[in-house]
Amino acid sequence: MNIPYEVLIGLRYTRAGRRARRKNAFISFISAASMAGIALGVMALIVVLSVMNGFQHEVRDRMLSVLPHVEISSESGTLADWRAVAQQAARDPEVRAAAPVLESQAMFVRDGVVRGAMIEGIDPALEPRVSEILGHLQGAPIDALTDGGFGIVLGIDLARSLGVVPGDQVTLVAPQGSFTPAGVLPRVKQFRVLSTFASNHYEYDSALAVIHLADAQRVFRQSGPNAVRLRLADMQHAPEVAQRLGRSLGAGLWARDWTSQNKTWFAAVKVEKRMMFVILTLIVAVAAFNLVSTMVMTVTEKQADIAILRTLGASPRSVMAIFIVQGGLIGFLGTLLGVAGGVGLAWNLDVIVPVIERTFGVHFLDPSIYFISALPSDPQAADIVPIALISLVLSLAATLYPSWRAARVQPAQALRYD
Repeated sequence: MNIPYEVLIGLRYTRAGRRARRKNAFISFISAASMAGIALGVMALIVVLSVMNGFQHEVRDRMLSVLPHVEISSESGTLADWRAVAQQAARDPEVRAAAPVLESQAMFVRDGVVRGAMIEGIDPALEPRVSEILGHLQGAPIDALTDGGFGIVLGIDLARSLGVVPGDQVTLVAPQGSFTPAGVLPRVKQFRVLSTFASNHYEYDSALAVIHLADAQRVFRQSGPNAVRLRLADMQHAPEVAQRLGRSLGAGLWARDWTSQNKTWFAAVKVEKRMMFVILTLIVAVAAFNLVSTMVMTVTEKQADIAILRTLGASPRSVMAIFIVQGGLIGFLGTLLGVAGGVGLAWNLDVIVPVIERTFGVHFLDPSIYFISALPSDPQAADIVPIALISLVLSLAATLYPSWRAARVQPAQALRYD
């Protein structure tokens, strides 16, 4: 193999012999420290971004246990024929199921406690096809919601704030009033609590209640549902499906996907992840630029070798390439170790974190506060590959100035005192 001598000499400088290590132990230590710093920076960046991905997926999945992938609504507030809308939407190859819903706001009153909530009137036979949360109820099953039974399913935190358990009665006050000789009076209806649900997302557990669609129509004086919920084969395609349905459904109907319903939250997570990437990349940059001091000391120590190479005919570019190879190899090994350690740690956090908790008697995530007992982690190639490339680029950039200084060494001056 015809390997350029610049590469061979650069590799030899990196793996100096035993005598050279004894003579330049401090330079070797600085090189090892630079490599370790790069590895730790890369590993920390991969682990942090993987944990952020894990948290994002946990929250997203819990949102989607309550929210539909796509929701079709009417500008008039009521869908006159929701079945026709569902059939038209089902023509899209991504749509797997559809269910009607009537959404409205109301208040609950119980022993002087008043709480506002979002009421969803559903069809118990169709709703489990588009929602997951009603499949894990605490109390009576979803089939207990019957037409005219005036039963209700409450979010776990809403039930706690009202002080009710399955079997208790709760008063629902609808905003639509009744006209009487005494004036407009709010509509009041007693409901029996059948069960509770826990999505582990406080926004929904504290302000969401589910009743039968027919009961919702009676209480809120609606002739039908005001939206149709859709479940897709792939929730990641929800924005594209919503756009297609918005164009095909015609005037008076519009579709929105789950990302638009929580646009602010997803935007905040995206910005936070981007800022964490920038901040932790600075750690990698600091470690990478430690190579500058390492390479400067190496160039100073190797001036005699540089002078001999120059007298043998090596060009300044070749001398520069030798030290770029040496510094680049340190950066490459540090990046490789960091990627391997970061990916390994990220994939095994569910095993490592419990061991640390048992050893030191600490709890990183209290389930009563975070509703998560294990630290989630989701390493993605879309994060790991840019991290590795940035680390390599920073490492190579750190070697340019010392290598350029090595190329400018004059043989006569370097050999004057040798």
